[in-house]
Amino acid sequence: MCVTAVESRPAGGGTPRALEATGELGTTQGTKHRPFGARIKAFVALTKPRIIELLLITTVPVMFLAQQGVPDLKLVLLTCLGGYLSAGGANALNMYIDRDIDALMERTSQRPLVTGMVSPRECLAFGITLAVVSTLLFGLTVNWLSAWLALGALLFYVVVYTMLLKRRTSQNIVWGGIAGCLPVLIGWSSVTNSMSWAPVILFLVMFFWTPPHYWPLSMKVKDDYARVGVPMLPVVASNKVVARQIVLYSWAMVGVSLLLTPLGYTGWFYTVVAVVTGGFWLWEAHGLQSRAKGGAVGAKLKEMRLFHWSITYVSLLFVAVAVDPFLR
Repeated sequence: MCVTAVESRPAGGGTPRALEATGELGTTQGTKHRPFGARIKAFVALTKPRIIELLLITTVPVMFLAQQGVPDLKLVLLTCLGGYLSAGGANALNMYIDRDIDALMERTSQRPLVTGMVSPRECLAFGITLAVVSTLLFGLTVNWLSAWLALGALLFYVVVYTMLLKRRTSQNIVWGGIAGCLPVLIGWSSVTNSMSWAPVILFLVMFFWTPPHYWPLSMKVKDDYARVGVPMLPVVASNKVVARQIVLYSWAMVGVSLLLTPLGYTGWFYTVVAVVTGGFWLWEAHGLQSRAKGGAVGAKLKEMRLFHWSITYVSLLFVAVAVDPFLR
């Protein structure tokens, strides 16, 4: 289902904060009133560090699986640094493109471009610089396969998701989430300079994980998205429809996660963790669906329970990926 988003950029008006963020009005904080320490924090905030932590959680364990033991520490550090810079560049460019709607949404109202701590021009230059540096770092110190995968993830997130999908279709996070799946492939390629079915399976786990991870959060803040015309699924569909989609993607995710063992990539430890954590995930997903069918709204829907568990789930699953080679 494709839905065209309502144009959300201020046209000939808008609040001062919105105009500041889009560059149509000088920031309220002149350069003299932007302390150096606060500016540094603002540039770090542009990279969205908490999101990158999650990306690294899916990268490093795959390196252990690819090595079937402990990978070279220097390689791990270079891969993490390159991954951080690449994802950080993508996030900065995302904030540059979305600065108009960020200024109008409550949950993004304190981002650096909205507050004026960083100007749009500075953000654009920062994002491009990180993109170039990360690609060269990967290519010159890890390998060029990892470099092209990282650059591909960055471009997919910025161009395909942010520019093409986000404001046009309710399936934005489904296909746009591919960018967040690529660190799995990067982790494997950094060790082997090749591809295999193992990282492809884990890529698919992350692909099916992303929508049921993000849709509960979107259900919580759907009024924000509706206000700026971004057609996240919870904006254009009922809670019952969204919950049903969450359950379908959840079953696909858990099913795919169990393919690693029969294909010989993992052993009993990973299997136990995948079954237990996946089972709890399905319990929560079906619980959300049951509450949605019952007409629960607001706090009674408890959609954020699944969102918070989704982060725990992916962390535990990938820790199991890293530990399993030592127990076989």
